[in-house]
Amino acid sequence: MDWSLVLASQQIETTIEYAPDASGWGLMVLPPDAERAVEAIRLYRLENRRWGWRRQVLTAGLLFDWTSLLWVLLIGIFFWLAELDPNLRTSGAMNAAKVAQGQWWRLFTAIWLHADAAHLAGNAALGLVLLGLAMGRYGTGLGLLASYVAGLGGNLAVWLLAPQQSSLGASGAVMGSLGLLAAQSFSLRRRTPQHARTFITGVLGGLMLFVLYGLNPETDVRAHLGGFVTGLLLGAALSVSPATTQRPRLNLLAAFFFLVLVILPWWEALRHLAQSIH
Repeated sequence: MDWSLVLASQQIETTIEYAPDASGWGLMVLPPDAERAVEAIRLYRLENRRWGWRRQVLTAGLLFDWTSLLWVLLIGIFFWLAELDPNLRTSGAMNAAKVAQGQWWRLFTAIWLHADAAHLAGNAALGLVLLGLAMGRYGTGLGLLASYVAGLGGNLAVWLLAPQQSSLGASGAVMGSLGLLAAQSFSLRRRTPQHARTFITGVLGGLMLFVLYGLNPETDVRAHLGGFVTGLLLGAALSVSPATTQRPRLNLLAAFFFLVLVILPWWEALRHLAQSIH
């Protein structure tokens, strides 16, 4: 049953049949699809052999990756550390003027900082859902890295469009996850007769959610817009080859780059903070 759902998610027609004179229950596919079916099942088994974080939700092919809980835990830890030492917010918050002076790390570190508990709770709740779905769709490592880069895109939008503005928070990355999800219908452009309508409907659905959650005048609309657009572009690029995004080694490499893009900016921020104190 699990394998049949995997093949259905890849648009491979299959039936479950029982052959008493052979090996029992099995999957039957058309000869032209046999090689692709075997490869899809192989990738599925590789990805799920060690943990059960990824779970199917609502419909075949829609996965939710509970690894997003670790992201929520991480932004919670950063919030706790910033409460203990407010200098972390001072040295890590997004400040367009200081970025222009060479403090590039603020484009990354601001994603991990929040103004108060309500700000943190809002991003954590929405981010848990959207990031979990994005990681389920594009792979654990690639989905996480793409959402983080989308957060960078949101801060770049603030830097370019509001040179005097300061901001902080993970909302750009959260809206980036929404953009990634809105772009996933791009992978259907050649698989369905109504591919254009399917793609447009998916993007419009994402835009409606963006308007609902991202255009609150009390929030940083520029960061939201930059994150959403960046996520949309990254999602379209990743959807060109959906099977590739699920490769374990590629996701492991993406997770490594994610860690580098977390550790290196904070290293620079803390080094600069230490220099300014002494």
